[in-house]
Amino acid sequence: MIIIDDGSTDHSVTIIQEYVQKDPRIVLLQQENAGSASARNKGIRHANGQYICLLDADDIWELNFLESQIHFLKEKKAAVVFASYKLINEQSKDIRLPVLARPSITYRQMLVTNFIGCLTGLYDRTKYGKIYLREELKSLRDDYAYWLDIMKQSDIAYGNLEILAKYRVRRASTTGKKLALIKAQFAFYKNYLRFGYWQSLLNTVYWGFCGFSKFSK
Repeated sequence: MIIIDDGSTDHSVTIIQEYVQKDPRIVLLQQENAGSASARNKGIRHANGQYICLLDADDIWELNFLESQIHFLKEKKAAVVFASYKLINEQSKDIRLPVLARPSITYRQMLVTNFIGCLTGLYDRTKYGKIYLREELKSLRDDYAYWLDIMKQSDIAYGNLEILAKYRVRRASTTGKKLALIKAQFAFYKNYLRFGYWQSLLNTVYWGFCGFSKFSK
């Protein structure tokens, strides 16, 4: 277990150090606060495992997530797979309809919008080596960029129709936060992917439509 302390300000480090003393399999690595992309990259650099997955603290994997996804990946002989997932509220209750994975997606399709639920993606690093998150994005759309960078190598990813995770939907954000999110998505298309203004605008509209469809069912 490799634990990255990204400049925490509580007593987490003291608690973790107690476990480090008890079990040499637990490793604590500390850094000044630099955001989730930086912390994840530090973990990836020090990890020796074959598979890489990303899971935020408030989301949940089903108990058979890894077993099912690794079996599915081997069956497809793929570099990356993803899966269907449920939507839950802050009380962990199911809400709306599950988000069902597409059977497969290509790199070109991923350029339009992110079809991989970040909490369900699994990458076999023996295919193309370790791939890192883009820290320059400041943890905004860095998960989208991460799966895009992998898809650029593999060109195709396969979707497991089995529901294997739960994504937590927080209460509706303010209008200001929503506008900031839209601006960030537009900037990602225009500045990171280097699309023209109108293509960036069209993709942002499609992204918004997909999000509305997913969260309004």
